[in-house]
Amino acid sequence: MKIIKCTLLSLGLLFTSLQAYAEEVTLNFSDADLVAVINSVSQITGKNFIIDPRVKGKVTVVSSKPLNEAEVYNVFLSILQVHGFATVPTENAIKIIPDATAKQSSTPFTAASGNPEDQLITRVLTINHINAAQLVPILRPLVAQQGHLAAYPTTNVLIISDRASNILRIDRIIAQMDKEIDSDIEIIKLKHAFAAEVVRLLTGLNLTSPDQKAQAGGGIKINADERTNSVLLIGERTERLKYRAIIADLDSPVESSGNTHVIYLRYADAKNIATILSSVGQEAIKAEAKNVSAAGAGGGRSGETVNVQADEESNALVITAPASIFPSLRAVIQQLDIPRAQVHIEAIIAEVSLDTSNELGVQWLAVQDGKGAFSTRFPGETTIEDVAAGRIPDGLSLGLGNIQDSGLSFLTLIRALSGDGETNLLSTPSIVTLDNQEAEIIVGQNVPFVTGESTGSSSDTSNPFRTIERQDIGISLKVKPQINEGNAITLEIEQEVSAIAASSAGAVDIVTTKRSIRTTVQLEDEEMLVLGGLIDDAYIDNEQKVPFLGDIPGLGALFRSTKTSKVKRNLMVFIRATVIKDPDKARIMSMNKYNFMRDLQLESVGEEAVGPLLVPYE
Repeated sequence: MKIIKCTLLSLGLLFTSLQAYAEEVTLNFSDADLVAVINSVSQITGKNFIIDPRVKGKVTVVSSKPLNEAEVYNVFLSILQVHGFATVPTENAIKIIPDATAKQSSTPFTAASGNPEDQLITRVLTINHINAAQLVPILRPLVAQQGHLAAYPTTNVLIISDRASNILRIDRIIAQMDKEIDSDIEIIKLKHAFAAEVVRLLTGLNLTSPDQKAQAGGGIKINADERTNSVLLIGERTERLKYRAIIADLDSPVESSGNTHVIYLRYADAKNIATILSSVGQEAIKAEAKNVSAAGAGGGRSGETVNVQADEESNALVITAPASIFPSLRAVIQQLDIPRAQVHIEAIIAEVSLDTSNELGVQWLAVQDGKGAFSTRFPGETTIEDVAAGRIPDGLSLGLGNIQDSGLSFLTLIRALSGDGETNLLSTPSIVTLDNQEAEIIVGQNVPFVTGESTGSSSDTSNPFRTIERQDIGISLKVKPQINEGNAITLEIEQEVSAIAASSAGAVDIVTTKRSIRTTVQLEDEEMLVLGGLIDDAYIDNEQKVPFLGDIPGLGALFRSTKTSKVKRNLMVFIRATVIKDPDKARIMSMNKYNFMRDLQLESVGEEAVGPLLVPYE
């Protein structure tokens, strides 16, 4: 036996006795410095350690029996765990760092046990029968505060970073929970009851207890197949037996001598269905009477009738019909009372227009003794008299000359105007509607247009007035979709875009543009189709001049008025229709639009100013 004695100094005298027999040693530390303990363990195990500056503390270890090298290292890991530190092995050394940062380092990754109990490791646990995400809230309290637990739903696995001993305990707990559930699908065909009504009653009963729901992954699931008038049960066998007994009691003939029945509709409109059933019922009675008469059973049932009333408040049908006719009426209701698909329609209007114009004109006025002797004037231009009266025209106006009471006077008016108007319109109106249901969306402004005004006569200005007319300016989309067999959709579309244009001609009133398409098209689900387009390039050169004088080279420009305008328009209209047949697809589309609008507002004003637009989907 060999005795090794070490004297360590850390805030006082520390005596460490290591008693070894062959390859075993006895550890005894009393209020020793943690760094000094690490040095001793390094000498015993031959391992290299990299110590974080935050690793500090006092250690007391009492050992009554010798330990081998592996046991010494396990004790050392327990010491670090008690003091809130962990080891992270690397290629040539072992890092000793605080627990809070250890899980973010390259901790050992293993798919099975075999590591030291207090070694910080990362494991991936495969879950076979139950949902891994459901285990996270159950197992999270069992994981250390500095550990990590998460589920990856795609492969149904759990990712855990913790001490090896704790992960082993969690693995054993999961093994007790991850067991196959005796779940199957059972179809029960009804003879007398209405499948949709039976499902509605059973759903409201809620017979499954919370414990049974947790064990069965949500409890029993019930659905109705209205086409075959059957009830579908999904769940454990014991639960299915309970529901099957109730369904058997409900599926019994009604002991009633009356022929009046009340049927609640789920999707269809009671008023529309009532009209159809009245006609179908009368035809069924005529067919039954003809069959009875042909069989020689007394000439039929001419006195029997079918009466169908609609209760719009509860969306229900009150049917009075013979017992032989009612099953056929109920079959018609089952086929008509089905959820209707919806259609999401998006229109894209892209327009780029450019409007430029240039005007240049010269006017002359010569007066002899207050009377007109010579003048030039061109249609549509502001005259010299207008400028003299204080009515200033658009653009640049330059007047030269002098007016005298006697003698010869002359005036010259030079007017120049250049305009440039550009419009870039991109709009995407969208709307959702039911199949075969017309819908309309209008987004715009109600703009006033002046239709007349008066400031009164020259002698009486006490009654001025102005009349205006308001018109809607904006974007409107009216559409009626029809879903055909397969993925084809027929659309009746009325699309209109009107806007206030940026005019370059110096117009005296508001100038509006209007783009309208009315058509019927057919396209596939989620496909885009061009409805129409326009590419327009117009060039107008207007010249007005005084005969002979306007043709003089050089000087002729003083007796001419020119106006040049150029208009370019590029317009395209597209449409896309998407069929929405289930709530999940509607939820996804709505969530995408929600996130898009929220991102736009976050970019403009920030999250604190915006807040939540709506409650997001879970």
